[in-house]
Formats: sequence, structure tokens, C-alpha cells
Amino acid sequence: MEPEGQLVYDPQTRRVGEYRDKVGPYAMLRPVGGGREWEADPEALRPATPAERIGAQVRAANQRSKRRV
Repeated sequence: MEPEGQLVYDPQTRRVGEYRDKVGPYAMLRPVGGGREWEADPEALRPATPAERIGAQVRAANQRSKRRV
């Protein structure tokens, strides 16, 4: 089990998400920067690499800046 808040990589969706909790057989992940949670296979998750974390954070910052325009 991952600690809450850790950024993990979900190979099924090819996305980095923030680990929230485990519900039944699924891990619940939230996109970096907020958004709708998704279910993931906890066995398939791995910690995000530094490059994956930075990429997810940059995408989230870009999304925030687009909303302000």
C-alpha cells in the first residue's frame, strides 16, 4: 500500500496520479493539480520517477494558467 499523497504511475492509463486510498480491490488516484479520481489496479502501480513527477506538475500548472485566460 502506498502512503496517501505519494505520486504514482498507473501503466494502464499511462498517467501519474496522487494516491488517495484503497477502496475494495482498487487504488484511488487523483490527477496532479486536482480533478476527477480514477480507479487503478494497486498491483500495477509504481512510484513515479522524478521526470514523471515533474511532467505531471508542469501539465497541472499549464492547465491552471489556461483556466485564467
